[in-house]
Amino acid sequence: MAEHYTDTQMLEMMAKHGWRITDQRRTLAQLFAESDAYLSPKDVYEYMKTKYPGVSFDTVYRNLRIMSEMGVLEQFYFLDGGLKFRGGCLTRHHHHVICTGCEKTLSLDYCPMEQSIELPDDFQVMNHRFEIYGLCKDCQSVSDAAQEQSKG
Repeated sequence: MAEHYTDTQMLEMMAKHGWRITDQRRTLAQLFAESDAYLSPKDVYEYMKTKYPGVSFDTVYRNLRIMSEMGVLEQFYFLDGGLKFRGGCLTRHHHHVICTGCEKTLSLDYCPMEQSIELPDDFQVMNHRFEIYGLCKDCQSVSDAAQEQSKG
């Protein structure tokens, strides 16, 4: 399992990038450091609103995007089109296999970009993303059982 940024490491990275370390940013860092779940901007906003009633959705979203650009958060686009965030991995460059049922995540031990892919000669890759979405064995069993029950 991949090691993720701690709240202290996230705050250090924010300070390194010139961010003021506010109570709200401490709370954001703590939320992601303590959570293994994928959180949508709405999830984070709802959580932050309970602690900081005056916080705006735009402020939360802007902080999530900037934290993602810094690398302390990773962003994922799920099949339903939803954007979710999760604490960034500290390990080497890698990609993920994600269950769309339970959101269990496994790291791939290699990068598909290391394989030979044909790009136009004048194309320079600046960044890339590669995730595989599907159902883990447990969720497949639940799905199969539900299908069998609906047939019966």
